[in-house]
Amino acid sequence: MLTTTKLYDIFHIVNGEHSDPHTVLGMHEMEEDGRKAVVVRAFLPNAAGITVIDYANKRKKYPMERLHADGFFEVTIADREEWFRYQLEYTDADGNTWRSYDPYSFSPTLSEFDRHLFGAGTHYEIYEKMGGRLMTHEGARGAAFSVWAPNAKAVSVIGDFNNWDARRSPMRRLGESGIWELFLPAAAEGDKYKFHVTQCDGRVVDKTDPYGVYAEVRPNNASVLYPLKRYKWKDRRWMTARRKYDFRTAPMNIYEVHLGSWKRAEGDRFLTYTELAEQLIPYVKEMGYTHIEMLPVEEHPFDGSWGYQVTGYYAPTSRYGSPDEFKQFVDACHQNGISVILDWVPAHFPKDDFALARFDGTALYEHQDPRLGEHIQWGTYIFNYGRKEVANFLLANALYWMDIFHIDGLRVDAVASLLRLDFCKEEGQWLPNVYGGSENLEAIEFLKHMNSVIAEREPGALMIAEDSTAWPGVTKKVDEGGLGFSLKWNMGWMNDFLSYIKLDPIYRKYHQNKLTFGMAYHYAENFVLVLSHDEVVHTKSSMIGKMPGDVWQSFANLRLSYGFMMGHPGKKLLFMGGEFAQYSEWSEARSLDWHLLQYADHQEMQAYVKELNHLYAEESAFWAEDFDPNGFQWIECDDAESSIVSFVRRSQEKELVFLCNFTPVVHRGFSLGVPQEGVYHERLNSDAARFGGSDVINAVPLQSRAEPAGRCPFRVELDVPPLGMVILEREQPKKQPRAKKPKTRTAANGTKTDAKRKHPEKNTEKTAKQADLP
Repeated sequence: MLTTTKLYDIFHIVNGEHSDPHTVLGMHEMEEDGRKAVVVRAFLPNAAGITVIDYANKRKKYPMERLHADGFFEVTIADREEWFRYQLEYTDADGNTWRSYDPYSFSPTLSEFDRHLFGAGTHYEIYEKMGGRLMTHEGARGAAFSVWAPNAKAVSVIGDFNNWDARRSPMRRLGESGIWELFLPAAAEGDKYKFHVTQCDGRVVDKTDPYGVYAEVRPNNASVLYPLKRYKWKDRRWMTARRKYDFRTAPMNIYEVHLGSWKRAEGDRFLTYTELAEQLIPYVKEMGYTHIEMLPVEEHPFDGSWGYQVTGYYAPTSRYGSPDEFKQFVDACHQNGISVILDWVPAHFPKDDFALARFDGTALYEHQDPRLGEHIQWGTYIFNYGRKEVANFLLANALYWMDIFHIDGLRVDAVASLLRLDFCKEEGQWLPNVYGGSENLEAIEFLKHMNSVIAEREPGALMIAEDSTAWPGVTKKVDEGGLGFSLKWNMGWMNDFLSYIKLDPIYRKYHQNKLTFGMAYHYAENFVLVLSHDEVVHTKSSMIGKMPGDVWQSFANLRLSYGFMMGHPGKKLLFMGGEFAQYSEWSEARSLDWHLLQYADHQEMQAYVKELNHLYAEESAFWAEDFDPNGFQWIECDDAESSIVSFVRRSQEKELVFLCNFTPVVHRGFSLGVPQEGVYHERLNSDAARFGGSDVINAVPLQSRAEPAGRCPFRVELDVPPLGMVILEREQPKKQPRAKKPKTRTAANGTKTDAKRKHPEKNTEKTAKQADLP
């Protein structure tokens, strides 16, 4: 019997080193003594016996012969000439038996076309093919496993279904694709698994699934089989409307949140996705935000990375629940009119041995040369964007969150580090491109390709660049020479404004340019103004902690800051905790300081932000022409001595006039330019008593005068609050009723006569009343 199998093959199967076990194991047609027959081989360590069961032939049984003490079995079936569907019956040393389809009797679950597209970098649904996927294949229920490891000597899948024995489920390599594949009918939902990789140098490592959709709760890191398409979405209207969404002319007021520290439950445990849907979404809606942006929820092992060192790009973190529970959270956001943006990290990944790093013993996802492949300051690897399979992994991942989880947009982290080869590197630590420059040409091409594909396949979805450079055309369309992002974080505005507002008001007049410079370049890109998480950590202080002066002045400065930001052109983002003036710097390790809301100062700040947010959402002048020069006009921006700036925001429907006083000086009867003649009413005043201010308000309507002020032909006189922001709205003139034309009728002779003359007595009373009108 040994003659049917080479000893070489038996040896490599038993030792888990065979690169194509399907050529040895399973059923194969053969000739024996000139007659056709089939042979079946199986390997199960420590099995006492294995029997082939022919279901098509009255469940006839063919006991197999042990060829190797470690569990290699074989049987030649002389009465069958062609391959047939069968099961294996296993018996252990205690006499227990179980049956299963033979994993090595199935054809590949990836087609040659799948492999071709993946190799070309254009398989945009590769997440439906790679990794561990529950499915029915050729009539059997189980799970298909596939992993890209082109330089590995051997790969097997280990998990709950095979007692984590690396010898039991060796995978086959599919041609030159570098993909290893196996279908296991024994695998089921909830089974944990990893890939056991014999690397090119012979080192053996157990790797989590790069395409795994669910993972164990850290510190454990195995992948978990989970059905991705079971959840029944309830947001069809939202998703249909999203395809026509135009962010340029829509409100966008983003609440940036870290799910693990927004609020904690009893015992300081994390809130689940379900609990967050019940608590976070109503809060966001009540506060008047239009979007939630989450710090990365992709699986990551270290809480202190805030999610920015990802090990599971396709898995929402299990810290807060299952993938379906995350879908439920997103679904609930949509049903409450809230868009969901996810932080996404394609710039780098951590060096954890169980994840992407040196996956098959070579620099597979990263560059081999550390001058190209490592972020020295961050201690992470840089993706090799020039490798098509790597670019495909990332591009498909971006689409995956929008397709499978209905995410409305991605905020792409650390774009500056993608664009520049010399990012945060000294001379000698980086390599120039082929033209001798510092531009990362492969990453630039990746970004353009990704943004083009997403714009075509997911219209209405947002791609937001977190970019601190002056790279031109970040939000210009790719076919116009740009990178193709929808929006760009305005890091320059953030740095300038925060450095200005932290100054004692007496010194602000010397730094007026920091307050106004943002408008000099505003129309170069589609900007989001951000006061983000990065500005309230690492000794930078909280937002209220940045404000100078005593307690009253600090809160007044913060109200003024938010008011100026909301009036300034551009979309808006504020990190959680800033809305109620949390004093402590943010920490991922604890809840926000919600207890502060027992104090009036914090209650009043929260009430102010809420009213400001709702006014923003209500009035199109705040956002309808954010990126059109017609939407903004300076009234006065050069009065550094008083540190007062004023401007107009407008849409086709309305104009709003903003005045911001960055000193604690009250100005009575201040002349403010206004663009049109009329009566102006105060819509919002940050100094109102209900917000904790000194109540220097303008309760009486303000009548304009035909005298120029600033850059406007008219002026009003108002009281300017200390460290305050005022929004004025012009009263719309009442429209005069149009005179009604008398109804006519056509006489028999063709002439038109007054219809009222037919019965003049019926119009006597009405005519008398009309005679009294002015």
